Amino acid sequence: MPGTRKLGRPTAHRKLMLRGLVTYLLENGKIETTYTRAKEVSALADSMITLAKKNTLASYREALSFLTKEDVANKLFNQIAPMYENTVGGYTQVYKLGPRRGDCAEMALIRLVAVKKADEETK
Repeated sequence: MPGTRKLGRPTAHRKLMLRGLVTYLLENGKIETTYTRAKEVSALADSMITLAKKNTLASYREALSFLTKEDVANKLFNQIAPMYENTVGGYTQVYKLGPRRGDCAEMALIRLVAVKKADEETK
């Protein structure tokens, strides 16, 4: 369940940080962050993509209330969600990268999964 880790932050700061990371992930396709943050961002990004797959006005407004940029919400509904229309879940992947040099925190790369087209699978 997303949102159960406290990440050493007060509630308001934690929510804002995760909203920013999810927005940045949907904008760029991949981000590098700590492993525990990446697991939280992965769950939240998956729920945003699932929300966008509904493609209703209510779901668009709910996505706008979570994401920090309106153009990212447009990209989510017009480009990202149609890519995953036949996929049930697992829209993101988290790769461990090893420890960070300064404080030895476990780093991870989180990215959106590339989906194969139905035409490519049948060939």
